[in-house]
Amino acid sequence: MHCPFCRHIDSRVMDSRTSDDGSSIRRRRQCPECGSRFSTLETSSLLVAKRGGSTEPFSRDKIVNGVRKACQGRPVTESDLAMLAQTVEETIRATGSAQVEANEVGLAILEPLRKLDEVAFMRFASVYQGWESLEDFEAAIAVLKVERENQVSQLA
Repeated sequence: MHCPFCRHIDSRVMDSRTSDDGSSIRRRRQCPECGSRFSTLETSSLLVAKRGGSTEPFSRDKIVNGVRKACQGRPVTESDLAMLAQTVEETIRATGSAQVEANEVGLAILEPLRKLDEVAFMRFASVYQGWESLEDFEAAIAVLKVERENQVSQLA
């Protein structure tokens, strides 16, 4: 790590701490040349491979913005959306892969969104999965009803 003050090619780590959510490490460093101290933040990179072949860094903000559209007019808070994006990122990072397909990100969104709000789930899934007919909606609603009935019967 180059010193940001004197551009010396090396620095010494004085202290390391993980962030609250465990996704990054903050390191306090000191330059052996000029003695200046500075901090660095290290995070692991996660790339998303787009359909067109390009890649871009994973972004929670893109998850939130995409799902926010499906949640318009629904009782979903910004905090709920942030938690959903965190859940999606944790699910994807748990695969252990440094690069995932954009389709996998969309699939990872579906289940947490269904748990958050079924109407928003239907909106998002209809666009994401390219539903073209009323029968597509009816089939998805039937699946949701069966899942809800199974949950109720398990609680009883």
